[in-house]
Amino acid sequence: MTDQKDKNEGLEQESMLEALDSVQEIHIGDTVKGEILKIQDNKQVIVGILGGGVEGVIPNNELSAAPFEDVTEIVNVGDIVDLVVIKEIKEKENGSFLLSKRRIDAKQVWEKIQKDFEEGTIIEAPVKEVVKGGLVVDAGVRGFVPASMVDIQFVDDFSAYKGKILAFKIMEIEPSENRLILSHKAVLQAESDLNKKKVMQELKENDTVKGKVARLTNFGAFIDLGGVDGLVHISQISYDHIKNPADVLSIGQEVDVKILSVDEEAGRISLSIKDTLPGPWDNIEDRAAVDTVLDGKVKRLTSFGAFVEVYPGVEGLVHISQISHNHIATPHEVLSEGQEIKVKVLDLNTENQRLSLSIKALEDKPQQQPKPREEKYEMPEMDSGFTIGDILGNQLSDITSGKEDTDQN
Repeated sequence: MTDQKDKNEGLEQESMLEALDSVQEIHIGDTVKGEILKIQDNKQVIVGILGGGVEGVIPNNELSAAPFEDVTEIVNVGDIVDLVVIKEIKEKENGSFLLSKRRIDAKQVWEKIQKDFEEGTIIEAPVKEVVKGGLVVDAGVRGFVPASMVDIQFVDDFSAYKGKILAFKIMEIEPSENRLILSHKAVLQAESDLNKKKVMQELKENDTVKGKVARLTNFGAFIDLGGVDGLVHISQISYDHIKNPADVLSIGQEVDVKILSVDEEAGRISLSIKDTLPGPWDNIEDRAAVDTVLDGKVKRLTSFGAFVEVYPGVEGLVHISQISHNHIATPHEVLSEGQEIKVKVLDLNTENQRLSLSIKALEDKPQQQPKPREEKYEMPEMDSGFTIGDILGNQLSDITSGKEDTDQN
């Protein structure tokens, strides 16, 4: 009996020694596993440190980096969680430790973010705050989006982004400084470039497509073709001369455009609006038949005549000989550029798009003035008895006298 008792006591001592040997020493900064034992007034959590033989406390501010209203949103009794020891509570009899779940979670988040950064992975996160200079994002840790990295287009008010879940590219990461810089603009730009490439591959020269006026400049209009913009140069907007694209187009206006060229490498698309419109010379024989009188505007003056526009994009030549019944040295004597006149169609060549016009054909021809009568001097009859000397009289004497004086000199 005594032997059995001694044997049992020996086993108990051995178990106690094994238990003591199994209790790990706990130091500040150690990562431990803890079992949630109790939630106290929704303010802190009591944890049993597995293998430590002691308890620890997780204050609310060390439970999670994400905001929460109830502790049970983060942990519940019986959960086994990873924790980091941040402080020893000396005054506690049981030698409790201050623990943090938030910092372990953050470490794991930083490790994942580092991996995403190295692999170029796009992450998604909600926008928590709008601050001066950009957006604050909850990516498991605090991330910042500078204003210049929010959108492709300029944004004046960021309030609409608050609460939205957006995609971000990781631009900078420095866990030791809790620095995480994100860009939503980079994601949008990549999507835009991909869509642009796809659209450009589908566009074919000479095709006619629909688009919307996206921007207007003094040299033309940019047309949105569904994710990619093409340029309509001012000379390709209308057959009529225009000084500013805004005179005939407005932003958001839907237009038909013809594709002139597609340069995928340079990312440029040249378009034309006027090539989708009826040509100025279409059915011109019905509008400018021979002998038709038209209103026109002098567009250009040359040494040989005047070019007159009778319809938008349709010019005809008034040869200098057809400008006036009177002789003129240059058309500038009677015409000026921009002058509005009436002309008559003399000839139409639709094949070569040539139009011969006349101004003088519409004017009355001035009457011919009679020529002045020429006075004739008739020599007297020789049988009248007068000689040439008699007729000239003293004039002949003066001429003779002058000649003699000259000879003497």
